[in-house]
Amino acid sequence: MDPGTATTGYGVVEQHGNDLKALVSGVIRTSADQPTPERLQVIHRELQALATEWQPDEAAVEELFFSRNVQTAMSVGQARGVAILALADAGLEVAEYTPLAIKQAVTGYGSADKAQMQEMMKMLLGLSEIPRPDDAADALAVAICHLHSARLRSLEELA
Repeated sequence: MDPGTATTGYGVVEQHGNDLKALVSGVIRTSADQPTPERLQVIHRELQALATEWQPDEAAVEELFFSRNVQTAMSVGQARGVAILALADAGLEVAEYTPLAIKQAVTGYGSADKAQMQEMMKMLLGLSEIPRPDDAADALAVAICHLHSARLRSLEELA
């Protein structure tokens, strides 16, 4: 999940062996005309509905990247908190990943740019085109990062 107050990206990815498949992706949009509490309620409701519909085993959320704009950082932080709460309320274990970890997991390069990330998403998920909008593509990247991290954790436990 790629949280934000105006746009929260989501994506559900399943893995069979080495194959990854995007089941669904999209965004939850809220209106700038709505008061913040109502916007946060929309995010919470929509995420709970998605969790009920798709029944994921686990969830992952992108960690907040430090922003020079304090107001933006606070807004994104509120959306993240509500997203984590909604997923936890749905009974999901929630992992958090930094943008650097996500880029490394998807491209193997922590300084990958948006275009590199999008091309890798297309390739890894076997899509005919780059996932849109960007927030949905970012959420799919978070899901792939989580799947790769889970695989590494299981290998470490075996060792």
